[in-house]
Amino acid sequence: MAGFRSLARQVRDPGCDTALRRYSLRKCLERFAPYGHRATWDHLCRRHRFGPEDRELDPGRLVAALDELEEARAVWLAYEERFAARRRREKQEGLRGLGTLDDWHRRVWGGNGVVRCEDPAVHPSDPLPEVLRRLIGALEQGPGEACPVCAGPRIAWEGPGLGPVCGDCGVGVPRAALTSGALARARAGRRCPLASAA
Repeated sequence: MAGFRSLARQVRDPGCDTALRRYSLRKCLERFAPYGHRATWDHLCRRHRFGPEDRELDPGRLVAALDELEEARAVWLAYEERFAARRRREKQEGLRGLGTLDDWHRRVWGGNGVVRCEDPAVHPSDPLPEVLRRLIGALEQGPGEACPVCAGPRIAWEGPGLGPVCGDCGVGVPRAALTSGALARARAGRRCPLASAA
């Protein structure tokens, strides 16, 4: 199974046909997809102006989409290194328990679904690296009252097990990024899908 860097080389390889290069970009999303696979693909298609099913398209657009994805991955990997170094220090000092932020980080290790968007068509339009920098900055500063990605105040609890979701940009907001008051307001505005009465 090819890794992210090997797939990225195929996307950039002018000797490969365009369909293979596009396929390789899609496969990169199996290794790193901040919004989830489908939402990240939709984001890249919109930002770099190619259709989700285009087989023959401008290779320059594929490479531009890959550049954005690689930059976002570099932002995430740098955060993971800082996180791992912090955890090592804490363990050396005898702090073994996991906090809310640590629990969230454990579930998104590797970068898939860091800022999951359940609806693939609803996600931030800003570049992925910028979105990740905002999220990481907010997590490192501590809990806030609004969405760490877009600063939108409309956060509601979605579905039975999903958690807080921004009503403005569509991202699943990590609980560690919200104050207890913001979480309580999100739960109060809970929108659960209706169950069948049959």
